[in-house]
Amino acid sequence: MSTRPTSRPPSPTEQLRREVEAEREQLAHAVDELRAEITNMKASLRRKLPVFAAGALVAGFFVAGGAGATMRLLARRSREGSEKARFGRFRLVDRD
Repeated sequence: MSTRPTSRPPSPTEQLRREVEAEREQLAHAVDELRAEITNMKASLRRKLPVFAAGALVAGFFVAGGAGATMRLLARRSREGSEKARFGRFRLVDRD
C-alpha cells in the first residue's frame, strides 16, 4: 500500500486569512494607482493654472455684476451733458 499524503481542506480561519491578505494587496495596489493619478492631475493643473485663474477672474467679474455696471457707467456718461459744478458726489449738469 502506498501512503499518499492526504491534503486536508484549509480551515475556515486559514481561508479567511488568505482572503484578507489578498484584499489588502488589491487595496494597496488601488491606493498606489490613485496616488499616481492625483500626482498627474496636480501637474496638469499647475501647467494650466494661468488659464484657470483668468477664467475665475472673468467669472467673478460677471457674477459680481461688473459687465452691467460698466455698461451703465459708459452709457450714462455718453447721455449726460457738460458738468458745471460738483460738490462731493453731487453734480450740476447742463443738459442742452
